[in-house]
Amino acid sequence: MQVFRGTIFHFLSNPALVKREEDSYQFINDGLLITEQGKVREVRPFQKEDKNKYKVIQDYSGKLLLPGFVDAHLHYPQTEIIASYGEQLLIWLQKYTYPAELKFSDRAYAVQAAQFFLGELLRNGTTCAAVFPTVHKISAEVLFEQALVNNMSIISGKVLMDRNAPEGLLDSADSGYKDSRELIEKWHHTGRLRYAVTPRFAPTSSPHQLEMALKLKEEYPDIYIQTHLSENEAEVEWVRRLFPDHSSYMGVYHEFGLTGHHSLFAHSIHLNDAEWTIMQETNSAAVFCPSANLFLGSGLFELNKARENGVPVALGSDIGAGTSFSALKNMSDAYKVSRLSGYSFSPLDSFYMATLGGASALDLDSETGNFSAGKYADFVVLDWNASALQARRQQPLQTIKEKLFALMMLGDDRNVVATYIAGQKRYSKV
Repeated sequence: MQVFRGTIFHFLSNPALVKREEDSYQFINDGLLITEQGKVREVRPFQKEDKNKYKVIQDYSGKLLLPGFVDAHLHYPQTEIIASYGEQLLIWLQKYTYPAELKFSDRAYAVQAAQFFLGELLRNGTTCAAVFPTVHKISAEVLFEQALVNNMSIISGKVLMDRNAPEGLLDSADSGYKDSRELIEKWHHTGRLRYAVTPRFAPTSSPHQLEMALKLKEEYPDIYIQTHLSENEAEVEWVRRLFPDHSSYMGVYHEFGLTGHHSLFAHSIHLNDAEWTIMQETNSAAVFCPSANLFLGSGLFELNKARENGVPVALGSDIGAGTSFSALKNMSDAYKVSRLSGYSFSPLDSFYMATLGGASALDLDSETGNFSAGKYADFVVLDWNASALQARRQQPLQTIKEKLFALMMLGDDRNVVATYIAGQKRYSKV
């Protein structure tokens, strides 16, 4: 048993779907998080007699104990090209992304890249993520190996690309199927790992490869599908030319049978009403990647449309087009997108999307995302006052909502004191 003391905040439900926001979360100003064998036993207010009841209390008084962040879309091979200057999506891929990904045929290179990447996730308080490797089988293998060491909840799978990419980054429909099948057999449900069949996006997969992706989904019904959708207007037009017999970009995935409960569609910016309907009817999830969308000038995600259609939404950093691993920084960018789009994105929306909402969109909310009894004790300890400016801003604030808003607008990795996975400290600032 482990006992942690601090300010506790977590969600019980979606704040956008309750009559009173206060009913969606639990806030304990001075509380105890009690874990046993890596899972949450209870959360409750601290009492004076607890000092004698428990021999050891890890005291984070004055700090915020929050469920670990969920990052639903990012690329570990793109860590080294973060902050690459001046292009929109399709040129950016050719100029920066593909040259970087060619290096991941080398196991030793992939190992050091995966270790650094996972270290950055932990340093930023992220305990669960859906990750793209490269087309190379070894790049997925290495990521799974390193994630298993930290007992992280990771969804990933080798990228499928059999056309419209450099020679060293192409597989075939049959080799992609074979490699994916071998990886599924070895890694899906090993520890806390899940496998995602991962067509990069429709333009780099032939119709035959998309058919083979469906075959994998049919053979392993609980695996995931992860891909990109309608990030950029030129990309949407390219898909229209490549798939002239399909109804739309979303229609390509749907008509190949790749939509559904475990399907994650990164970006989902330029969707028409029929595409939103497909998302809703298939219970597919959209991943909002505000930092990347702003950086590449791709467009503004329509959160209101997603809400109106009842589409699950998670938050993604989209490293390396996204410019920060920090969920707090990405929440800040999401707020700015909301202001440009004329709708409200409250701090409760943000923190829900980055914790329980993200876990729910990934269908992992039965094991992570909040402090309900029996879930894994995945959490981050945050310092409200990580800089002089933050301390000055937090000092007069009274409500938890005000404090969370200032934290998300001014915060970053400096706020992360420690990150725990299944009750074990995997990162410490000191």
